[in-house]
Amino acid sequence: MADDAESKHGGGKNGKKEGLSGSSFFTWFMVIALLGVWTSVAVVWFELVDYEEVLGKLGIYDADGDGDFDVEDAKVLLGLKERSVPAQPPSPDSEETIQPAEKSYVESEHKNADIELEEEIQSVLHEALHSQPGEKHEDVDESINDHWQAKEEIHGETFEAPTADDLLRELENEMPEAYETPDSVQKDADFLADDLGAVESEPYEAPVSYEYDMDVEKTVTDPEAPDDRVHGDYNEDHEPKHEKQAETEDADEIIEDFDTDKDLSVESKHTEDVVATEPEESEMPAQAEDYSNDDLVGKSEKETEQDKTEKAKKKKKPKLLNKFDKTIKAELDAAEKLRKKGKVEEALRAFEALVNQYPQSPRARYGKAQSEDDLAEKMRSNEMLQKAINTYDEVVSLPNVPSDLIKLSLKREADRQQFLGRMRGSLVTLQKLVQLFPGDTSFKNDLGVGYLLIGDNSNAKRVYEEVLSLAPNDGFAKVHYGFILKAENKIAESIPYLKEGLESGDPGTDDGRFYFHLGDALQRMGDKEAYRWYELGYQRGHFASVWQRSLYNVKGLKAQPWWTARETGYTELVKSLEKNWKLIRDEGLAVMDKKRSLFLPEDENLREKGDWSQFTLWQQGRKNENACKSVPKTCALLERFPEATGCRRGQIKYSIMHPGTHVWPHTGPTNCRLRMHLGLVIPKEGCRIRCAQENRTWEEGKVLIFDDSFEHEVWQDAGSYRLIFIVDVWHPELSAQQRRTLPAI
Repeated sequence: MADDAESKHGGGKNGKKEGLSGSSFFTWFMVIALLGVWTSVAVVWFELVDYEEVLGKLGIYDADGDGDFDVEDAKVLLGLKERSVPAQPPSPDSEETIQPAEKSYVESEHKNADIELEEEIQSVLHEALHSQPGEKHEDVDESINDHWQAKEEIHGETFEAPTADDLLRELENEMPEAYETPDSVQKDADFLADDLGAVESEPYEAPVSYEYDMDVEKTVTDPEAPDDRVHGDYNEDHEPKHEKQAETEDADEIIEDFDTDKDLSVESKHTEDVVATEPEESEMPAQAEDYSNDDLVGKSEKETEQDKTEKAKKKKKPKLLNKFDKTIKAELDAAEKLRKKGKVEEALRAFEALVNQYPQSPRARYGKAQSEDDLAEKMRSNEMLQKAINTYDEVVSLPNVPSDLIKLSLKREADRQQFLGRMRGSLVTLQKLVQLFPGDTSFKNDLGVGYLLIGDNSNAKRVYEEVLSLAPNDGFAKVHYGFILKAENKIAESIPYLKEGLESGDPGTDDGRFYFHLGDALQRMGDKEAYRWYELGYQRGHFASVWQRSLYNVKGLKAQPWWTARETGYTELVKSLEKNWKLIRDEGLAVMDKKRSLFLPEDENLREKGDWSQFTLWQQGRKNENACKSVPKTCALLERFPEATGCRRGQIKYSIMHPGTHVWPHTGPTNCRLRMHLGLVIPKEGCRIRCAQENRTWEEGKVLIFDDSFEHEVWQDAGSYRLIFIVDVWHPELSAQQRRTLPAI
């Protein structure tokens, strides 16, 4: 009992009190805890330690799983409390991965601020300089200037903020270094076309094209009717487009798609008073064949084009403001802003006021020229366009004009002169450019085009020889030099120039005509590689298929090599031709028997060998009155069928081919017509025609119908002549509106 009593009062068997030890432990614990609390308060109050950072790091010791470090976690770590939730402390590896990263970020945050700002500035500049035409640039211009201003303030240095002209002019392929042909020298409005309409985003294409009428038979009996051009002729057309549906009722109305910020190309039939070319389609017609061999020769070319694009981005941007113009930059920008927004009339008034106030300002006068150019497009007025041409010329006559502005003005002036069909005036302008900048081969290339446009192949050849002596790898000069050689019938010599020029991928070389002429030259040399180039031309969108290689096309027309009368819908015409074939034959034979033959030799270099002549009654929808006097009944018969006599993309003619004749494989220029052959005098054996991959023969009194936009070839190995009657008709799917307004070919 005594022992029990002693125990209750804290005594022990050894006679010592044990109650003090428990009390003392509690007392000391409270003292330490209070000291810890007050120490923590002092640390936080006097900001001796970054408390938030410490707590963040202690968070990895969260023992009770509540997401932070607190007293409960301390008790667990001290062994005073069991873990309520099994802790998942991070592994040492993860700790080493996370913490140094945080530390590095904190330490480098301020150091990277300038770098980040600079990168942001560069990204904005890159976006403004290299965005596609048609994107908004106005806000970008302002943000660029703001960023440059910020950079100037941060670094305490003085920079000249790039002007909107300087920045956006980068969108024009740099003129001193990268060759641009007349069509690509779009005035600097090209990069401002965002509010004026869609700008073509396709890769740059050649400005010039040359008519090549691949017709089997052609004549030049009507001196007043423009003939389909032969291989050696050069047309001011750009890469031929695909015709849009006509939008006007009268073919004489101004219907040209006159968009100076889009494509600077024109049809060859412009007069000085009326813009007569039809708006054009942007897509190929329905394809009759499907070839998908991608492993040809295009890979290296694509890579080359990408390399050139990257290089172009790094080139020095042109300078368009002289010292004085920089002092009135705000006024110039305000006027230019109106033009960018499509307020052409207001922009023109603003620039005219600037020209009146500052008559020696080159940039103000250039803006006036651009505004007149834009207004000419809007009004579809050649008179206004002539004013723009005059103003472009005035820019160059002013003092202290930046060289880049001279180049832009003269190139645009030459292009607009070509647009109006004033080829010799354009040639004078191009000669001036070459004289001012003799070291720039791109202007020599343009000059060569100018000579080709007036049919002066010899001077064009001389110019391209000079370019190649200075720049042996100039792809543009190579394809044009190869074209000239082929026009001279130097087939074998033309092939390496055409091939190397296309493989270069240089601007202006990716043109369907160069693919055509290279393939044609290879075919004539018996080289089957021709179809590889036709395939590549098809893949690049220049041809509807490997077999259908016409370039003046309307989108979506039915495409097949051979047709029946029922499929065309022209059954009455076919019946009339077959019913009256002897009448047609007899009148043709009578013409042949005359001492002065009206049959003229084929002159398009389509024959490998032999004798082939033609006698034309209608061409481009116009009747040859003199010719019809010799065959009056035949012409009277045809007058009933406007689908034939009104076909402004075809002919009606007799064709005689003598034994031993072979016509090279070739292609017609357009998918807008079908061709009928009426057999008149046909030998029993030896005559045949191939269209695409099918051979057929003629029969007397019967009509064959084919689409000559497909490759076709003719053999005459009989013992006597073959006489047929050719009638071209509109493609049956063309509307009446299109038939009235499509430009003649």
